[in-house]
Amino acid sequence: MSRIGKRPILIPAKVSVAISGQEVTVKGPKGELKRTLPDQVEVSQEGEVLVVKRRNDLRPARQQHGLSRTLVANMVQGVSEGFQRRLEIQGVGYRAAVQGTTLTLNVGYSIPVKIEPPVGIQLAVENNVNIVVTGISKEDVGNTAARIRDVRPPEVYKGKGIRYAGEVVRRKAGKAGKK
Repeated sequence: MSRIGKRPILIPAKVSVAISGQEVTVKGPKGELKRTLPDQVEVSQEGEVLVVKRRNDLRPARQQHGLSRTLVANMVQGVSEGFQRRLEIQGVGYRAAVQGTTLTLNVGYSIPVKIEPPVGIQLAVENNVNIVVTGISKEDVGNTAARIRDVRPPEVYKGKGIRYAGEVVRRKAGKAGKK
């Protein structure tokens, strides 16, 4: 039995869950999320708790059990609390700005890079170098943060670039000079 899959999901007071076959809809104060789960698992609501069970003990069902439970738990957490990812820009002259919903990055290219977030994702910039990505879908928040980081990943010689907050970049020694 999956250790993660057998744990029940507590439903907060302001969150409502609707189960229609394999489709799970979660509504809360921050919004609504909907996901269709694989046929190998089934979700049932028992009072204030959601339980994810697998239909059989075949390998595909075991593979999907823990994943499905985590996806539903992330939906419940997203509509009640939301998710947030922070990025930092390091480098002389590197900066970011938000105009409307578009993020504009000046990170050493000849023209600024503009990034349009998907629906439901908010971008904010603090002190021109800290980017905050927030939303109710953990998947969308993570993918948007990864897209921003891919514009200029941190390089190993000087450490310049866009990195996640708290990310440690292992630095390399530069070229050794002649003696």
